[in-house]
Amino acid sequence: MIWNREYESMTASERRQLQCDRLKHILHYVYDRVPYYQRSFDQMGIKPSDFKKLSDLSKFPTVTKIDLRDNYPFGLFAQPLANIQRLHASSGTTGKPIVAGYTRNDIDVWAEVMARTLTCGGCGREDVVQNAYGYGLFTGGMGVHYGAERIGATVIPISGGNTKRQVMLMQDFGTTILTCTPSYALNIAEVGESEGIDMHKLKLKAGLFGAEPWTNEMRANIEQQLGLTAIDIYGLTEVIGPGVSSECQEKNGLHVFDDHFFPEIVDPATLEPLPEGELGELVFTTMTKEAFPVIRYRTRDITRLISEPCPCGRTHVRMERVSGRSDDMLIIRGVNVFPTQIESVLLAMKETEPHYHIHVFREGTLDHLEVWVEVNERFFSDEIKHFEALSKKIAHEIQSVIGISCRVKLVEPKTIERSEGKAKRVTDHRKA
Repeated sequence: MIWNREYESMTASERRQLQCDRLKHILHYVYDRVPYYQRSFDQMGIKPSDFKKLSDLSKFPTVTKIDLRDNYPFGLFAQPLANIQRLHASSGTTGKPIVAGYTRNDIDVWAEVMARTLTCGGCGREDVVQNAYGYGLFTGGMGVHYGAERIGATVIPISGGNTKRQVMLMQDFGTTILTCTPSYALNIAEVGESEGIDMHKLKLKAGLFGAEPWTNEMRANIEQQLGLTAIDIYGLTEVIGPGVSSECQEKNGLHVFDDHFFPEIVDPATLEPLPEGELGELVFTTMTKEAFPVIRYRTRDITRLISEPCPCGRTHVRMERVSGRSDDMLIIRGVNVFPTQIESVLLAMKETEPHYHIHVFREGTLDHLEVWVEVNERFFSDEIKHFEALSKKIAHEIQSVIGISCRVKLVEPKTIERSEGKAKRVTDHRKA
């Protein structure tokens, strides 16, 4: 089943021509409407008219999260706020979010690519979609919601959390499609089992999981515990949200909806384009977005592109499942977390020293963040109640910045290992 055969099954020559036409348009569009792009193009000595063929795109400058942060909140918008119908946001590197705006047409495009995503996972009009991605500024919840409604499926907008209720509604409402992070899918399975429910007797047939890295081993675990087909989906707030690419039921790479999002693979050190099939950093250019177009956005995700035909009949280029990142960003329960965000909180606390270490654990099916920080000698106390109060205070401040809860462990002065070179601030025990 294919949602939009006209665009999802185009010939290679038709696709290249469409991409070329749309890239020509978007380069002129941003140059005329966004001062940042005009300056960056001019600094490189390049004009939109210099784009003649697809390979010419690599001559244009890339955009990073730092550029987005420096233009917070609306500096990279190509439309006035009067034309913006929705704002979403994701974590930034200093506590300020990356803000994405959407015109009416952008929302229509988002619904279209999410309808394709859900169809890739086997969702149709007759399905009941339990959407356990978070609603709000996070793009996950609303993106899935738009796509499911575009298909005509029944949507349960439950958002995340309240896991016992999630399981109850699966039973009572006859959920057939589950959408959430992969770690939360395992948590749902665990809670269902603890409630004495045979999850294989539910009507679940497929799950569309994304927003955090996950392995094929985790996929097998999810499928075994929930009795469904687990599909990997991919997206970024900076590009549109979920709906950038999706596995189909062949599970052989994610179809990039490259009539809207043009992918490149570059060497993360040199930014030179790499030959097809080589592993490198994924870069995206949005070709149809009006409010918040991005040109050659560096995702920091490491993958490779696959152009061989897929048995499903879709002719998009595919991307291999992301194998890692070229920066130090952590993804905890679907939320982007930067060590510098946590550092900014700790450095503002008079009770602590600027010596800390971040630990990431996977306990059961969920990821947890634990921050170890040294207490200033002047505030060091043997009284447990003082430590408990300070731990809670720091945890609250960190949560207000990064948007998720964490544990704080206060340690004695001079107990965190010092470094003579670059400090190692993070231990990700999930990789052990």
